[in-house]
Amino acid sequence: MNVKTGKGTVDPMVRKEAGVPSAASEVASFLRKAEEIAPQPGSGGRLVFALDATMSRQPTWDQACQIQAEMFREAGKISGLSIKLVYFRGFGECRASRWLNSGAELANAMSRIACQGGRTQIRKVLSAALSAANTEKIAALVYVGDCMEEDVDALCDKAGQLGLLGVPMFLFQEGRDAVAERAFREMARLTNGVFCRFDSGSAQQLSDLLKAVAVYASGGRTALQKLEKQGGKGATLLLQQLPSVR
Repeated sequence: MNVKTGKGTVDPMVRKEAGVPSAASEVASFLRKAEEIAPQPGSGGRLVFALDATMSRQPTWDQACQIQAEMFREAGKISGLSIKLVYFRGFGECRASRWLNSGAELANAMSRIACQGGRTQIRKVLSAALSAANTEKIAALVYVGDCMEEDVDALCDKAGQLGLLGVPMFLFQEGRDAVAERAFREMARLTNGVFCRFDSGSAQQLSDLLKAVAVYASGGRTALQKLEKQGGKGATLLLQQLPSVR
């Protein structure tokens, strides 16, 4: 099955640590200054952006679409950034788009997605990212979801493969499902990535987090080092969590 976007066709896929306020404040400091980072011209960053579109996320889906569209409109100002949208929903449906080069393209694609009931398919998301990373350089994989209903060891195996390819995972969890948190934290560890929770009412927090990752995907370690020199404690924290990033 194919899903039409405004330009082209979406291709089917082969079908707060509890209580660490100081870290949270450092991340907030990093996010406040993230937009001041000057991205590297022509860096050609590629970002895989994956979403859980099952029914449990319906209450915040419309809001999330607006946040994510705004994030990629901002990312569109960053030279050379391309985005591949991946999402799953319903009974076994999981799709990946072509590489999108503008916020308008992504917003158009996302506007056509409606939540449908079903179980998580994070394994397929990781397979799609691995397929892309085996053919071209991927700066990062972003995943936004609220739960995990799969074999965690199988997921960690694929996450480990991404780690070997140098693709960090940025996992943003909506809510506080303990099973999902354990799995997401482990996948972040295996890929030298980052885990962060957000609540349904913290739209601005998620927006800022996603914009920061977009800046990272375009500017990489050099951009974060520049921020660190400007006194951003959060940049130091992120660099410590991403030791192998370019």
